[in-house]
Amino acid sequence: MDTSPLIFSLPWRTQLLQRIGILLPVKALGVPGWIATFFWGYFWVLRNPLAELTIMPLTALDRLVAFRPEALVLYASLWVYVSLAPALLKSSRELISYGVATLVMSLVGLGIFLLWPTAVPAFDIDLAQNPLFSALQGIDLAGNACPSLHVSFAIFSGIWLDRVLREVRAPGLVRILNWLWCAGIVYSTLATRQHVALDAIAGTVLGVVFALLHLGALRRIERRATGAPAPAAS
Repeated sequence: MDTSPLIFSLPWRTQLLQRIGILLPVKALGVPGWIATFFWGYFWVLRNPLAELTIMPLTALDRLVAFRPEALVLYASLWVYVSLAPALLKSSRELISYGVATLVMSLVGLGIFLLWPTAVPAFDIDLAQNPLFSALQGIDLAGNACPSLHVSFAIFSGIWLDRVLREVRAPGLVRILNWLWCAGIVYSTLATRQHVALDAIAGTVLGVVFALLHLGALRRIERRATGAPAPAAS
């Protein structure tokens, strides 16, 4: 089922609401199901590494970013953020390709963790004064650090959300807010000491590469489906 093109003369808010309604049962079941499956694979790899654990080194950037327990809210907001882009996809073609792209990106990341397990160094944080962090570390055990898939998914989602906002002609301020949220999530991985700068940089590269590869592949698929000619080489 493909319901595109949307009626672009409608206000951008209306277009976003229309997009949410497209394939709503599939999105409502598929997104949380995908997240649950990802966590299953994540924790399996965390508990079954194939090599010795490597502790990631600190850089000047890590020393510059102070520990901020309140950044945990931004850190946890990733799971809301990553749900927005698939909720706003306008066709089954986009939704399926999005699922495949994020699956392959996850497999690459988990494969790296399996073959090269990494962890952040032990930081001097008084968990008694930060009970939420104590609970987080009890769930997200030290490991699976580089590349930061937290960052990869934030970047991938940010690029896709920007694409959607451009398509519906959302105001520039909305697009800026999208990127501020994305940047806040990346910052939170350092400020909560769940990752170090090298993890975040590697995660950014992974997210950008997969987002660009996916968008390029999707454009080619859509051109073949519509019979549109490929753009001429400059």
